[in-house]
Amino acid sequence: MLDLALATWQWSDLWQFWPHIGAVLLTLLTLVASAHAVLHKRDTRAAIAWVGVIWLAPIVGTLLYVWLGINRIRRKARVLRGDQTYALRREHQNIASDEAIAGVLGDDTHLRELVRVGKKLTGRPLLAGNHVTSLVGGDQAYPAMLEAIEAAEHSISLCTYIFNNDPTGRRFADALARAVRRGVQVRVLIDDIGARYSLPSIIGVLRASDVPVARFMPALVPVRFAYSNLRSHRKIMVCDGRLGFTGGMNIRESADFKIKRVASIADVHFRVAGPVVAHLQQVFADDWEYSTHESLTGETWFPRLEAAGEVLARGISDGPDEDHDKLRLTLLGALACAESRVQIITPYFLPDAPLIESLNVAVMRGVQVDILLPRHNNLALVQWASTALLWQVLEYGCRVWLVPPPFEHTKLMLVDRVWSLVGSGNWDPRSLRLNFEFNIECYDRQLAESLGRVLDDKQSRSQLLSRADVDGRPLPIKLRDGVARLLSPYL
Repeated sequence: MLDLALATWQWSDLWQFWPHIGAVLLTLLTLVASAHAVLHKRDTRAAIAWVGVIWLAPIVGTLLYVWLGINRIRRKARVLRGDQTYALRREHQNIASDEAIAGVLGDDTHLRELVRVGKKLTGRPLLAGNHVTSLVGGDQAYPAMLEAIEAAEHSISLCTYIFNNDPTGRRFADALARAVRRGVQVRVLIDDIGARYSLPSIIGVLRASDVPVARFMPALVPVRFAYSNLRSHRKIMVCDGRLGFTGGMNIRESADFKIKRVASIADVHFRVAGPVVAHLQQVFADDWEYSTHESLTGETWFPRLEAAGEVLARGISDGPDEDHDKLRLTLLGALACAESRVQIITPYFLPDAPLIESLNVAVMRGVQVDILLPRHNNLALVQWASTALLWQVLEYGCRVWLVPPPFEHTKLMLVDRVWSLVGSGNWDPRSLRLNFEFNIECYDRQLAESLGRVLDDKQSRSQLLSRADVDGRPLPIKLRDGVARLLSPYL
């Protein structure tokens, strides 16, 4: 009886202190969350904002920070694979010599600084002996990709953001199924949100044909959400470890002029051969291992790569993980090195303050900067937010061109008609901070000139936007666009 009374007294006494214990625990959690934000947030404004939310909304603020503010993406694919495959890839590299770099740059020696920037950012060497071919529109890109799939003998790796279950998507699914039946090792990785752009998803079609397919980072959102972040926006296909394709083109009927006589999306993709294909394959292998825990190694995936052309190239992977900020810093480095002309085309233009300042400083140094944007965007909020900040680049002399329909989805940057940046990244926070992207920087005059002619043609058909055009918008439209701009960090 005495023991029972003692136990009853102790629990009753402890219950009286629960509010105090709860307050202490809440304070500790708030302090820990605040300390994490202070120590890990690179952007001072983001750190201040999160600390304010954590303290002004007790419990809810901490939970929001744990859910949205902490980067949980810790990919260890390179470590999991060990050193054998990495050593194999290093042995097969064709690192560009100083003589090769000098031969490509010629009198444009200022771009040597950009070569050093890329090496420092990525840790990857600039590789010689590559061939890069532009494929304009789905009517050029899709047949070339399908032909490569049909010719593959050993392996096919394919990752994309959108892979629609439509006539174009099913052509790819059928080709991949035939490759599996003839004994080719096939791996397909589709972003979980991108897989929902058509219902039913193409994933069921692929699995029914025994094509190994995985979703990248399954999301909690039950439906397609165009503004989702932490997505894989990369577009990479490699056949037999030797022939690669990358750029901005998803797999969907709307970009295929041969199926739709009037395509609704204009885009440019790239066929790549030579040593830099190993960079494409490496990024795919890392993402595949992160998603499935399967390691892709050996000559099937990483064969010895011989020279195939004259382009010096380097892969640049970017994402909210160990590759954070690499694309953004590449853009800043390119603008700092430019001496004569910069051409940019992107569907989504929401640069942060440092990028805007770099564009303006380039103009003030005498560089001609042309920015090509779609006249009509497929994401209304992005177009409104972009319009709200255009005055900041028009103010000092950047030229902004509005490209007429079809919707311009091309992502490309040219510097001094020598350096080209091609790939999946846009000039917006989602690409530069929140999503996984892959680009290739290329040093080659012939390639840059050919891409420049593509942009010159688009520019000749575009409307030059003036500061008066932007300032002359009705006040309600300005307010709408200004409010949308406040959301730009998340668009």
